[in-house]
Amino acid sequence: MNGTAPRMPAQGVVWRAESEAELREGIEAAFDYRGDVTLLLKNGARVEGYLFDRRSRASLDESQVRLIPAGSTQKLVFRYSDIAGIEFSGRDMAAGKRWQDWVRRYAEKKAAGEKDIRLEPERLD
Repeated sequence: MNGTAPRMPAQGVVWRAESEAELREGIEAAFDYRGDVTLLLKNGARVEGYLFDRRSRASLDESQVRLIPAGSTQKLVFRYSDIAGIEFSGRDMAAGKRWQDWVRRYAEKKAAGEKDIRLEPERLD
């Protein structure tokens, strides 16, 4: 990577890597994504789940991602070299939830004269 943050794809985007650098960038974006992704494997298989770890090494064969499949607790391991693309299939649970937004909403409520201000987190179900 060139030191810049990977662009953050939105739900529904399919990331097809044209080069090793693009594959690595896509995996970093999938790791930062707070929703399920679907790995599109070179053998034609599709595996949906939460990508919770990646281990980037010098070669794609040595590099790995770890994913918890949807509806399971098992942890699967895939080599970077087996991944053809990534679909950002699940809802990004962190989208639009920046600290600055929370502070702004709090300040707006306080300025409006509200007392006992509570900003509750969004339900995840």
